[in-house]
Amino acid sequence: MIAEAALGLLPDPSLLIGDRRLAEASGGRYEHIYAATGRPTGTIPLAGEAEIDLAVAAARAAAPGWASLPGDQRRNLLLRFASLLEQEADTLARLSVIDNSIAIGIAKYGPYVAADSFRYNAGWADKIGGEVISTWPAAALDYTHDEPYGVVAVIVPWNGPVYAMGMVLGPVLAAGNTVVVKPPELAPYAVLRLGELFLQAGFPPGVVNIVPGGPAAGAALTAHPDVDKIHFTGSGHTAQHILANAAKRMTPVQLELGGKSASLVFDDADLDAFSGQALAGIVNNSGQGCINPTRLLVQSGIYDAVIERLRGIADVLTVGDPTDEATVMGPVVDQRAVTRIMGMVGRAGACGARLLTGGHRLGGALADGYFIAPTVFADVPPDAELAQTEVFGPVLAVTRFDTEEQGVAIANGTVFGLAGYCWTQDLKRAHRVARSLTVGNVWINGFTGIPASVPFGGNRQSGYGRLGGIHGIREFLRPKNVWIAL
Repeated sequence: MIAEAALGLLPDPSLLIGDRRLAEASGGRYEHIYAATGRPTGTIPLAGEAEIDLAVAAARAAAPGWASLPGDQRRNLLLRFASLLEQEADTLARLSVIDNSIAIGIAKYGPYVAADSFRYNAGWADKIGGEVISTWPAAALDYTHDEPYGVVAVIVPWNGPVYAMGMVLGPVLAAGNTVVVKPPELAPYAVLRLGELFLQAGFPPGVVNIVPGGPAAGAALTAHPDVDKIHFTGSGHTAQHILANAAKRMTPVQLELGGKSASLVFDDADLDAFSGQALAGIVNNSGQGCINPTRLLVQSGIYDAVIERLRGIADVLTVGDPTDEATVMGPVVDQRAVTRIMGMVGRAGACGARLLTGGHRLGGALADGYFIAPTVFADVPPDAELAQTEVFGPVLAVTRFDTEEQGVAIANGTVFGLAGYCWTQDLKRAHRVARSLTVGNVWINGFTGIPASVPFGGNRQSGYGRLGGIHGIREFLRPKNVWIAL
């Protein structure tokens, strides 16, 4: 039996608008299902257009005071919130497990990564300034002043909402913006708890508003005339609708979308080091991660050796109860995901892909949940569906290449451009490959996470704009130029 003791930790599911909690909303209610058991955990009120109007109005009312608050005071509130995140880390991790059944061993890092982002961005809150510019004529003074946008709409993803809240709200709030957050109905609980922590930390009412909702709420929020900027993390399909809404009012949008990231393994790679992360792309959150390396491109000289290693690693992975510390992989998020993923698995053989392991749902004690066995296909053609389409599940596509140029061409041969990985002991090659990959982020010989101080984001259909570092702060500021005759 899958453990469900953590259900006693569930927060108040009410919407948070200003300092008000709304237990009912015009968007109806959503029955949340625990992916590990297929059983409901509770019902969530969903925001409709009326609640979106209220939330945006609350954010707009709070915007002048928050923007004019001295930077050191915004900094201190962000630091206080980061400390609360760490104090609540265990609860937030367990809520994340209930949200989307991520394995607890991975979920427990999310609150600390989010706290690091809030703490890093707090350091920028009192350092936002402008510059004096030399102009013609000499008898004039010209300077710039960075200002917040005002009200920012943030739509966070179901696959990592705590992490996303840190990555996005850290710079949004440090820059002096107020925010309306729409967490996904699939994973609402951890974000709702974060809403409580914002008030506990002392943030003024209306600075952060939390309104769970479905597509109707997202449409109302992204089309709202009083929203000044939009951040969206999610699928390219939904992003197209958001862009259409935003275009009607010329609202600027930042997008963090999907990927089909490739890991290139060259003949000279340290295979022992590589083996430790060989299946990370499908194990981490059951393959439900935009930066996960779900394509493995292996040079011909070591192809057969790598295939045998993959088979052995997959056979000993612990898949099961996500609340168990020994579990490395839980289920996928819902039945729709199971249907979609198994459809892609079923079609893979038609293109010549060879199934090495997995390819089926798991039964026994796991039969009621949405569990899919770790699945590895070898000999996947570069133009096959498995190599071109984001699976968002525990499926790895392995492809052979001969030369560096061919490997890079295959890696770049999708519509995406989020992340790339390279395994080689040749430093010159590492730099060549990094420069040649048309992605926003490259990791060489390993992956340990994304520090808050570095830019993160994608190219092409993986989105645009950057989070992290000074780049993240700049995304949510706009410069104003002032010219004064002397």
